[in-house]
Amino acid sequence: MKKCVLVWMCVVFVMVGAGALWAGDPKDMPGSGDPPLFSRMPGFHIYNFVRLEFDRYEFAVGQDKKQAVEGRHTYVDYYANEGIQVPSALQITRNYTNAIQAIGGQAVYEYEDGGGQFLTLKVVKEDVELWAAVEAGGNGMYKIHVIEKELMRQDVQANAENLARSIRATGKAAVYGIYFDTGKSEIKPASEQAIGEIAKLLKADANLKLYVVGHTDNVGAFDYNVKLSQARAVSVVGALSGKHGIAAVRLTPFGAGPTAPVAANTSEEGRAKNRRVELVAQ
Repeated sequence: MKKCVLVWMCVVFVMVGAGALWAGDPKDMPGSGDPPLFSRMPGFHIYNFVRLEFDRYEFAVGQDKKQAVEGRHTYVDYYANEGIQVPSALQITRNYTNAIQAIGGQAVYEYEDGGGQFLTLKVVKEDVELWAAVEAGGNGMYKIHVIEKELMRQDVQANAENLARSIRATGKAAVYGIYFDTGKSEIKPASEQAIGEIAKLLKADANLKLYVVGHTDNVGAFDYNVKLSQARAVSVVGALSGKHGIAAVRLTPFGAGPTAPVAANTSEEGRAKNRRVELVAQ
């Protein structure tokens, strides 16, 4: 292995961030898709794709040092389409580095070996610690391994009675325990307990109308976080009306993005507190 290379060049071909979307390529392997958070270099298609719900992968974190991480494993092998100007291996890894730094992540380790570039990345987003290994040869091919390691989740702290008490006292109540995949607005099944408590609150008081307000941390672009928080608020309203029979006219979704933090965004603990749903009395 040659000397580690730190990357700071601002090039953004690879889009990374909550909800980055890529339309795919007609040559993509059937059933494949880009890994979480990442799209791909322009002009590449997916040649090989594997997704395992639970697996283990060893990431290079230093010279002759590796760290094993367990979780959901996505492996993608990209090939360049005919006719494109093939990027160098360094250009590929620099794009991934700059992109993950843009959402608060970091390049853990990078090295060159035999003309190829090897890169380990890490970012913590919501309840997931995501690791990625990028291997680029500069020959029109590169691959990426991504492991999504779930972090310990915060227990639901509020029940219907506590939510009602908070709304009576302050006009609002924060709800934790509603979970989404990173960059997504679809509610995860583990959220049902918290959603159920909100439904109980509304059924106990037929006159209660609420603004359902989505909040995010400050990692990532402001406009995107506002849009994401709005989409998540809409999903909560949809779950309450669709699954629990709450009249939609009693609920107004609103996305506040990162504009109303309850803790400093300088630590993961603070950012976790800021990612929440609030119920505000109308």
